[in-house]
Amino acid sequence: MKREEILLLFDVDGTLTLPRSVIEPSFEAFLYDRLKPKATIGIVGGADLEKMFEQLNGEKILKEFDYIFPENGLVQIKQGVEVGKQSLLNHLGEATIQRFINFVLRYLADLQVPIKRGTFLEFRNGMMNVCPVGRQCSWSERQLFAEYDRKHGVREKMIQDLRREFADVDLTYSIGGQISFDVFPRGWDKTYCLDFVSADGDFKEIHFFGDKTDPGGNDHEIYSDSRVIGHKVQSPDETRLLLEALEERLHQDQ
Repeated sequence: MKREEILLLFDVDGTLTLPRSVIEPSFEAFLYDRLKPKATIGIVGGADLEKMFEQLNGEKILKEFDYIFPENGLVQIKQGVEVGKQSLLNHLGEATIQRFINFVLRYLADLQVPIKRGTFLEFRNGMMNVCPVGRQCSWSERQLFAEYDRKHGVREKMIQDLRREFADVDLTYSIGGQISFDVFPRGWDKTYCLDFVSADGDFKEIHFFGDKTDPGGNDHEIYSDSRVIGHKVQSPDETRLLLEALEERLHQDQ
């Protein structure tokens, strides 16, 4: 199978890197030196481009990955050039966005959790990211909240309350990573990028690798999409093991 006929799409956090960490040099070299010559490669994540730079060693990813899809694919980058963008502001309007933000800030003001820091809501181009503990928490504070959330379901409870309050707005809520969740219009999940790549290339196989593949996770929709061969992973090490097996098959096919 030719390189142009197979596409490998990767979630970033928990798949190519440990949560909010930087990719290991040996794994990075494997992706670029061994895998890229055999397959088209791309990343699709909930974070914005700057956070992708932080975790994948900077702007080099613009030339190394064939496709980059920040914000669930609402921003489309091909061969290092931005070729498309969808706007949450244009879609929902200022009134709805302010109503949502005001409710979230009031909700978080009354929320009791072990710690709170800063940056509780990020407004991105294609989504809003809500973080009950605050994105400025330290690594140890992140782990503390993550454990508390596993026991008490803080994020899931907040999502249930938001669904009731904004039942009149067609929004999707998706838990990704350890400390936050994303909010975006229905259909603006990671499958959004599939329409773009399907129109852009003639791929015989599209593989997706992600860790949040269960219902409610931000990889679930694309993982279970009929156009995709989905791979559930729990760490970058597991991702690499699956890729090494796939690499061997690709080598035999070429």
